[in-house]
Amino acid sequence: MVLLFEVLERVCYGTIFQTYPAILKTQLFSNESQMHSKIDSTTDVSDIDFQDIEDQFTQLLHLDNLEQKINENPALKEDFEDTLEYALSDGLDESGCEPQALLFLQRILYRINRLKLFWYDDLENYSNEDSHYLFGIQNRIESAWQDWESNHIEVEPVDTIAEVRKALRDRVAEGLDPEPSAEGLYFRNEMTKTGYRRLLAIASLDGLVEASQLSRVLGGVGNEVQSMLTRIFSEEYGKGILARKHSTYFSTMLKQFNMDTRPEAYFDLAPWEVLANINHSFFLCERKRNFLRYIGSLLFFEVSVPAAFESYKLAGERLGLGPEATDYWELHIKEDLRHGRWMVDDVALPLVDRYPDLAWEIVWGYDQQQFISARASQAIARSIREA
Repeated sequence: MVLLFEVLERVCYGTIFQTYPAILKTQLFSNESQMHSKIDSTTDVSDIDFQDIEDQFTQLLHLDNLEQKINENPALKEDFEDTLEYALSDGLDESGCEPQALLFLQRILYRINRLKLFWYDDLENYSNEDSHYLFGIQNRIESAWQDWESNHIEVEPVDTIAEVRKALRDRVAEGLDPEPSAEGLYFRNEMTKTGYRRLLAIASLDGLVEASQLSRVLGGVGNEVQSMLTRIFSEEYGKGILARKHSTYFSTMLKQFNMDTRPEAYFDLAPWEVLANINHSFFLCERKRNFLRYIGSLLFFEVSVPAAFESYKLAGERLGLGPEATDYWELHIKEDLRHGRWMVDDVALPLVDRYPDLAWEIVWGYDQQQFISARASQAIARSIREA
């Protein structure tokens, strides 16, 4: 089983976001005579090749002068547009959500969101980062998806500052000492070495660019809250020393298994629930109106990580792995206990006083992130069992 996984890894899981060669760019969509297959209400999900449509969208991303090209030839985007509309209606239908459509939506949204970060790759990859067309696609997906997500938790404004403070402190206390989840117990007691590799592969999508979304909210007027967020960010980034950057520790774990350390190398392994977790952070941090919700989300991460990563660390020790294969977990267990206290005392509670009428949104952000993270953890556990 391990050998099979290694073979598949070498063959299939190379990084997917490399620069398209110039000659390929000239050939994209060259076969305009190809019949356009219309998707309608009679279409079954099994009739749609989501990967092919995603590949078409990726080609659009790399077109020079995207806006001009699709204005001159709207047929370039017809298949994608039809599939997108189908996925938005079927993937986000409460009566029976379609996993393939959900995965398609989250992969498309991730491909757009990643343009907000710099990957030290070919600068031509960012030619369409300010595309009105891409912005429209992002808004269509996020609007429908966020409405769908809001149906999964109850959102009720908390009346008073005192109640918000109590709600936050209660949640933090529970997050620091939670009841072990079924997934946590599975990771700790049953996960095999092959499963551990799968865990690292999926987690690498976020672990190798850790805390990147936090950078999006640091600019602006200086104050105590901003200073504390900057301090947390600085520690996540090793205080400017690459060897101490948290993502470097993650890369070291991958090297212990001779795995690919390039960011996004294992993108195709990520379940839609994991991609939704990442895309949700982008949604919150890129909109200043969502700042309080983002703080609640970040508070949950900092508070919950020590308990979650303890299961991963114990799994590594049970499997006889050395420190370099578990130090990333150990580092977070120690540092995030401190970060969690800072987030409560120096970020969340001061913001409650600063925005008394909207402070309940911090609780909203915390609760929603807790739900989305739990869902992602369950999906990772399923993927590990398959491995």
